[in-house]
Amino acid sequence: MSEREPEIEIDDAEVETLHDEDDRMKSSFVDAVVECVEQGDDEGARALVRPLHPADIADLFELAPQDMRRPIAKAIAELLDGDVLAEMNEWVRDELIDALDAHQVAEIATQLDTDDAVAIIEELEEEEQRAVLRAMEPDDRAAIEEALSYPEESAGRLMQRDLIAVPEHWTVGDVLDYLRRNEDLTTDFWEIFVVDHFHHPVGTCKLSWVMRTPRSIAIADVMQREQTLIPVDMDQEEVALRFQKYALISAAVVDPAGRLVGMITVDDIVHIIQEEAGEDILKLSGAGDGDINEPILQTVKVRLSWLIVNLGTAMLAASVVGFFQGTISRLVVLAVLMPIVSGMGGNAGTQTMAVAVRALALNQLTSSNTQRMILREFRIALTNGLCLGLLIGTAVSLLYGNTHLGIVICLAMLINNITAGLVGILVPVTLDKVGADPAVSSAVFVTTATDVMGFFSFLGLAALWGLHG
Repeated sequence: MSEREPEIEIDDAEVETLHDEDDRMKSSFVDAVVECVEQGDDEGARALVRPLHPADIADLFELAPQDMRRPIAKAIAELLDGDVLAEMNEWVRDELIDALDAHQVAEIATQLDTDDAVAIIEELEEEEQRAVLRAMEPDDRAAIEEALSYPEESAGRLMQRDLIAVPEHWTVGDVLDYLRRNEDLTTDFWEIFVVDHFHHPVGTCKLSWVMRTPRSIAIADVMQREQTLIPVDMDQEEVALRFQKYALISAAVVDPAGRLVGMITVDDIVHIIQEEAGEDILKLSGAGDGDINEPILQTVKVRLSWLIVNLGTAMLAASVVGFFQGTISRLVVLAVLMPIVSGMGGNAGTQTMAVAVRALALNQLTSSNTQRMILREFRIALTNGLCLGLLIGTAVSLLYGNTHLGIVICLAMLINNITAGLVGILVPVTLDKVGADPAVSSAVFVTTATDVMGFFSFLGLAALWGLHG
C-alpha cells in the first residue's frame, strides 16, 4: 500500500473551516475522506476525521455515498463510538449497526446514557435486541429492558436513569461529601433531586445553590419545592411542551406510584421539538417520514397510499363537474374559471388547517377557546372571500364582458372561502376530539371539501342564474 498525503490536513483549530457559511459540511472534505478510503489509506481517513465532533462525524456518514458508508465505518472504526451513533440519522445508523455483531452494539450502548442507548436498541429486530441485551452487563441490561417496556415516544423511553437524588434530611455538607466521595455518580447534571423516604421527589436544588450555601444548612431549606413532574407514560410531545412552557433545564420522571425513576434534560428535548415539528409538516403533506435516507420502496409505499386516497377524492370532485355538463356546454368559459374557485378555496383551507394543527400541537387550541377560534376563522374567511370575490368578479366582468358571470364567480369565491375557513378548523378539531392525529388526516378532508364546494357553488350558481353563451 503506497503512502500519500491526505488532500486536506486539519487540526482542532481548523475544524470550523470544514463548514460553509450555512454551517454545512463542505463537499470537498467529504470527497477527501471518501478518496482516502477508496485508495486504502485508512490512516489518512482517520487523520481527517479524528478532530471532528461526534455530530460532525455523523454528518459525514449522512453526506457520504450510501455504498461508501460501511467502508468508511471500517476505516475509522476506532472513532465510531456511541456518541457518534447517537447523533446519526436513524436510517444511516441502522444500516451501520446491521454490519456490527451483538457484542459490538452492546459495547457501544454501554458508553451512552440510557435514553441514547434505547434509541439505538429499539430500532433493532426483536431477535437482535435479545442478542444485544444478553451481551450487556446485568445492570445495563435491566435499565434498557425497563425503558423498552414503556410505550414508544414516551417519557420512559426518553429519560435518563443516571441522576443525583439525596434524602431531604441531609445538610448541604452531606450532599457535597456524597458528590465528592462517590466516583460512580454521573458527572453531567444541573440539578439535584431531593426525595423523601418513599423516594418521592419533594424538591430540586440547583448545583450553584449547593456550591454557594454553608455546609450546615439543611438541603430542605435550600431546595425549591415547586417542580414539574413528568409521568413516565407521558407522550414526548407533551413533555416538550412542558419544557417549553416552564423553561425547564431538567425535570424528574415519576412512575405511577410517584417514585423518582429518571430525569429528562433539555438537550434531549431540543431533538424532540425538531423531530415533532418536522413530523407534523410531513404528515400534512402525506410524505411519511420524509427522510432522504429512507429506502426508496418504503417511501413509495407511504406516498402512494396517500396519493391513491387523493385520487379517490379527485374523482368525487370530478363527479360534481360531470353533473353540470349541460351548464358547461352552454358556456364553455365556466370550465376555464372553475379551477380558480376550487384552487383558491384549497389554498385558504390549507392556511387555516395549518394554523389549527399547530395550535392543537402546542395546546393553544383547547375546549375553552374552540368556539372563539371558529368565529375568528369565520370572520377571516368572510373578509378574504369578499376581497377575492370582488377582485375576481370585477376582472371576469371586464375580461369577458359578462356582468352576470362576474357576479356568479364572486359569490362562488365567497361561499368556498367561508367553507374553507370553517372546514380548515373544524376538521382538525373534530379529529383531535375522536383521538385521531389531525396532522395525518386533515388535508384529505379539507381539500375534498373545498374542491367539491368550489365546483358545486360555481357551477350550481351558474345553472341557477341561467348563464349561457
